[in-house]
Amino acid sequence: MSCSELAVGERVMLIDAKDRHYLVTLKEGSAFHTHAGIVQHDDVIGQPEGSLISSSTERMFLVLRPTLSDVVLKMPRGAQVIYPKDLGAILLQADVGPGMRILEAGVGSGALSMTLLRAGALITAYEIRDDFAQQAIKNVHDFLGDDVNYAVHIRDVTAGIDEVDLDRIILDMPEPWDVVKHAEGALRPGGILLAYLPTINQTQLLRETLHHHSFGLAETVEIFRRTWHIDGRSVRPDHRMVAHTGFLTSARRLVGRGSIS
Repeated sequence: MSCSELAVGERVMLIDAKDRHYLVTLKEGSAFHTHAGIVQHDDVIGQPEGSLISSSTERMFLVLRPTLSDVVLKMPRGAQVIYPKDLGAILLQADVGPGMRILEAGVGSGALSMTLLRAGALITAYEIRDDFAQQAIKNVHDFLGDDVNYAVHIRDVTAGIDEVDLDRIILDMPEPWDVVKHAEGALRPGGILLAYLPTINQTQLLRETLHHHSFGLAETVEIFRRTWHIDGRSVRPDHRMVAHTGFLTSARRLVGRGSIS
């Protein structure tokens, strides 16, 4: 079977005529039931990616391997995931690259972990809730396999960080300012701390805390994403858009305190 052909155990995305997306794991002899009919897994297994599959009611489904964005939005979750538009921005704002040692705190459902791991980073994660940790580990392994450098510890990052000489610290938690003093000793000089926060009041407190520690070049952004409807001469923005989801704040670890002017 070539790599383009869909195999047992793979996750696939079934897309119907109304652009509804369904994430399915292929199993021999199984079936996926929808209002548009039943799709037999055996009809999908062995087909090339990008095929059209007929349901029991002769409705057609497009079958593709899911993108990371598809998986993030459709995977099982215990906590709210970081939206894909923010995940892409995090990779650039934190300047994540292969081989970087990253501490992630607050793993949620594993969306950020997947994004960092697929960029080639080595992840140590702290999570205070065991149920969130187990769901994140399952989601990561389901998407990326077991051969990833991903170690999740049940512990409170505000109590301290054991790792040293880290390249990046990325936080998705309600009180990241309580981590700044620990991050100061755990990050290498020039390393980056990045935090994802839902409100500007939290963000303001984080920025004030960073200012009183060995961090500089602080930056806060939010990302808006607007899609467009394009159908012949009918061209307009879509009626709905993903606007505010969170604030991304990053800063560089400096040697000593102070700022340049």
